[in-house]
Amino acid sequence: MPELPEVETVRRGLIPAMEGAVIARAGVNRPDLRWPLPERMAERLTGRRVLRLGRRSKYLLLELDSAETLLIHLGMSGRMLVSGMRIGAFHHAHPAPGKHDHVVFDMDNGARVTFNDARRFGAMDLMPTETAESHWLLKDLGPEPLGNGFHEAYLVARLKGRRMPVKSALLDQRIVAGLGNIYVSEVLHRTGISPTRLAGRIAAARVARLVPAIREVLGEAIEAGGSSLRDHRQTSGELGYFQHAFRVYDRAGAPCPTPGCAGVIRRIVQSGRASFYCADCQR
Repeated sequence: MPELPEVETVRRGLIPAMEGAVIARAGVNRPDLRWPLPERMAERLTGRRVLRLGRRSKYLLLELDSAETLLIHLGMSGRMLVSGMRIGAFHHAHPAPGKHDHVVFDMDNGARVTFNDARRFGAMDLMPTETAESHWLLKDLGPEPLGNGFHEAYLVARLKGRRMPVKSALLDQRIVAGLGNIYVSEVLHRTGISPTRLAGRIAAARVARLVPAIREVLGEAIEAGGSSLRDHRQTSGELGYFQHAFRVYDRAGAPCPTPGCAGVIRRIVQSGRASFYCADCQR
């Protein structure tokens, strides 16, 4: 499932096509994705201007001039693909309609944005912009890891006394929003912290070091266009490239890349999710 860097990459790719433009026509080709789509969705979107294209955690937020905001979750296989405009050095013509093109936005600037989702685990909802933060998918989210609300003192306080593995704590969206399995594994390796260590038993100074490491890893991943392991594509259709920089994720059996470490990357399962780490240099 796309994590924060993948969703942020998509957001940045959509801005030239959608922000400030009018949705000349919204085509809704089925009544539901993971859940039923909003009532009269095509009617409520057609003719509306996109004032701002934002992101909260792993959700895209299209703020409209109708005082409504469209929430989009990509799910496991959802893609937002842009055609009909120049992206970088290439002009992407409109492709033929695809079997899994469930929602299509034709913009007044000539761009077309297609939401394609083979597995239909994605989701969309329309909500009043004024109360968007109280939406049931957003109201309990913690601070953004790249925002000012996420800092060393905050994380130390939130992890203090917690009797759960630190990896589980960092995946808890109520503590910090947007982190997923890939990037937590990478962050823990960079900071030398074992994913199995209880969060409340990590010294405050070590917890504090997680904050800049999280920002560093996320920043590098965004610049690389995210990680394409199976379904993620940028809005141009291109792959992300951060998977080539993984130190531990999906590298079980490989030598640990930490200079001077003779360990080997291990794979364990925590709460149904694979964790990758080096037992020699992560304690």
